[in-house]
Amino acid sequence: MKKPSSKIREEIAKLQDQLRQAETREAERIGRIALKAGLGEIEIDEAELQAAFEDLTKRFRGGKAGSNGKGKGIPGGSGSGEAASDASGAAQGSGGEA
Repeated sequence: MKKPSSKIREEIAKLQDQLRQAETREAERIGRIALKAGLGEIEIDEAELQAAFEDLTKRFRGGKAGSNGKGKGIPGGSGSGEAASDASGAAQGSGGEA
């Protein structure tokens, strides 16, 4: 027997709530890690930071990293790790600017 649309809407609402909660947990976890790494102390354009995170994601998923053609996407290899190194280097160098 088919479910009435009201039951389906209830299930969708519950799933959306679960999704929001999961995204909040993930964002808090990533935020804590980013702060520990010093990303909160640097001034960087949000689009540039997102691109660096996307490169990092590709690196750990084994895909090709970076749109500059340098990365191989191999964990521990060269390529997208450069973006992370640049970001951490900027964090260390920006301490005296503020």
